[in-house]
Amino acid sequence: MKYLIAAFVFLQATGLANASSAAQAPTAEVPGAIGPFEALSQLVGTWKPAGETDSPLRIKFYLTARGTVLVESWEVRGRPHSLTIYHRDGPGLIATHYCPQGNQPRLFASGKTERRLHFTFRDATDLDPATESYQHELWFDLSNPARPIRGEIYRSANGPGSPEETALVRVDE
Repeated sequence: MKYLIAAFVFLQATGLANASSAAQAPTAEVPGAIGPFEALSQLVGTWKPAGETDSPLRIKFYLTARGTVLVESWEVRGRPHSLTIYHRDGPGLIATHYCPQGNQPRLFASGKTERRLHFTFRDATDLDPATESYQHELWFDLSNPARPIRGEIYRSANGPGSPEETALVRVDE
């Protein structure tokens, strides 16, 4: 019995007893709040730039891998252009952008507010930063589900470029 008491005192002193019960306790959530992956998943469907009636660009969002991966596929006149894959990484969210330039920047969700989900550059594969530009920031403003805004900043050897934002509208195809 004294060994059990000693072990309990040790666990309490180191915080391990509380850590295991905290890990099993449900996380408190703000009513109505959803996580970043779930927020992006609401984009599933086909979109085009708002205000461009003749735009050949279509942006398709779809889930794969039993709903654990969101794919953002850009097509111009039905031909593949680029791809961004979103998936969880523990408690975080990662985006890997497969750029037509041939590099693959990886970005992590660095912030989420009610309106905006922001991704920041983490690293890249197959990138020569001295000669290639690459996606350095990516964000979504999801405050208006009928007209989300997708923004990005590319970076080159000369520094960051100008932010580009595209308002999207659903396409009935």
